[in-house]
This record gives sequence, structure tokens and C-alpha cells, in this order.
Amino acid sequence: METKCYKASDLDDLIKLNELKTLLIEGKLVVFPTETVYGLGGNALNKDSSKAIYEAKGRPSDNPLIVHIARKEDVKLYARIISEDAAKLMDAFWPGPITFIFDKTDIVPKETTGGLDTVALRMPNHPIAQKLILFTGVPIAAPSANISGRPSSTQFKHVYEDFNGRVDAVIDGGESLIGLESTVIDVTDKPVILRPGAITKSMIEKVLSYTIHDLSGQKPTEKVKSPGMKYTHYKPKGDVVLLHGEIDKVKAFIDQSSANLDKTAIICPNEYTNTFIGYRTRPIGEANNSKSIAKNIFSALRDMDEWDMDKIFIYYNETDEVSYAVMNRLIKASGYQIVSL
Repeated sequence: METKCYKASDLDDLIKLNELKTLLIEGKLVVFPTETVYGLGGNALNKDSSKAIYEAKGRPSDNPLIVHIARKEDVKLYARIISEDAAKLMDAFWPGPITFIFDKTDIVPKETTGGLDTVALRMPNHPIAQKLILFTGVPIAAPSANISGRPSSTQFKHVYEDFNGRVDAVIDGGESLIGLESTVIDVTDKPVILRPGAITKSMIEKVLSYTIHDLSGQKPTEKVKSPGMKYTHYKPKGDVVLLHGEIDKVKAFIDQSSANLDKTAIICPNEYTNTFIGYRTRPIGEANNSKSIAKNIFSALRDMDEWDMDKIFIYYNETDEVSYAVMNRLIKASGYQIVSL
């Protein structure tokens, strides 16, 4: 399959925009940028398109896809019940990096929802994503644009690496602004967080004026209302160990555990790179700037494969709600290999 590449400016060209629309309407796949990460998009109302997404990504078919829309009023087409709480949260945070789980209407095929009677809906806050969805005229199902299990793509080069020859088109939108996938919240009953993200628990509670539960810390489960609740995610090829605690103890642990320095890498905040002299380090931003670290973490994990590292240590301490969302991804990237020192 030949994959055609489009630039952001191509969406100002009606001919090229129509090319992309035709692909999606016909059930073909288009990778496009959002403010969170890149998405692997297909027509959410076409069961064959959803099957093609699973195949291209290598994703288990019981792992639900997120359906992207561009108008709030379209929710009623795909959600059977919209609670007062859900409406409040949509008004507060859409367009933006939050996904809502609703009981679905019959128009959404179960091939899109991983066999479930619920649907995950998001309204992205990215001009390319919004323009593509509006012009195409159908909702776009789009999991993160990465081969299943690998780190999500926040840069075009990673999209191209994974999907050249696997999809019909990719749109280069530059680097993702946020870098973590959307917050996922189940609103089929009392709101419950299933995946943390840039829209934090306290932000949600401020809108609702009551405390909600966060189930995102659970280990893999058979219940998969949200992406990321069952299967391995974000993992480079090398063995990953997540470390947190006092830096001196962390350094001593790494020294004792590293047999081959040439094949060992350390991912850490900028200010700690000098602690690990002799190792190959990948800085991810200042320790007190969790938004910067969130933006950089997936590209850092991707670099580990590019560097061909066998052993990867990640040193990071949770400091706030955004860093909690980062930690959620790092725990999964490590395969739950966590050492507290």
C-alpha cells in the first residue's frame, strides 16, 4: 500500500481536502494530529473501517476505539443518554483533551466499541482534526497512532515509522501540544475516571462540585470500557524499570544493576542528568514542570528503540496531578516493574 503524506497547509486546498474526505468515506485510514497525540483515523460508522484500524495497529479487537466529533450537538446521535453531569463537563472542557463514555445508540457499530454497548466520544481541540471531521461529515474513530503496545506518537516521524505502507494517508501536524492521551471519564452513571490526562480530577470535581472516583490506577483488567485498561501499553523493546525515591539511592541501584553501559539508558528530568555521568541519558524537562515532561515522555520512550537500548531506567517522582497522569503511562511502560528507594 502506498501511503500519501499531507502537510497541514494541504487542508486549505479543497482538492486535497476532498481526497482525504473520499478516503475516510470509503473506509480507508488517515492518520491525523490532535492536541494530545496523533490518531489513526477511520469512519466510526463503518464496521469495516474499524476492523481495518485494529488490523493496521495490531490492536486486540476488544479494546474500544475513541470516536472523534467536531460538534457538541452530535453527541445525541451516538449517546443514548446524556446526563446533567456529562453536559456540564462537556460545556466546561470541550473541545479539549477529555473523552466521555456513554451508552451508545445503534448507529455506532460494535466493531468500533470493542463489542461493548458503550461508546467513547471526544471533541478534539486541534484545527486539523476539527477541519477534517467537519468536512468529512462523519465521526472519526481514532486510537493513538502507534503499533499496539508501543509508545504513542507525538511527532510525525514516529507516525511515519509505524504506518508508512499500512495506511492510505498521514497528515503532518508537527509536534503534539499536550503529549498524553485524553482523560477518559465514564458518565454512564456517576462519573468515574478511567484514564488520567491533562484534564485532572480536581478540574472535573470543581465543575461537578463533588468528589469522584479514579479507577485509573487499577492493574490490567478484563473490563475494558476505556483504552489502556487491559493490554500492555507504551513499552519500548528494551526492559524498563521505573524508579522513584532519593536520587543517591537511585544512582546506587542503577550502578549495581547495570552490566552493559553501552546498552543502558536513563530517562530522567533535566536536572538529574549530571548524576548519571557514564550512562546515556535522555532528559525530559524540568522536574517541576510536569506539562513539559508530559509532552516529552513518549518521544523519550521512542528514542530508546532508536538507540537500541536493552535496559532502560526511568527516574521520576510524582509531584502533581499531571505528573500522576505521566506516572500512569510510565507504570505501564515498565510492565509494572517499579522500585521505590
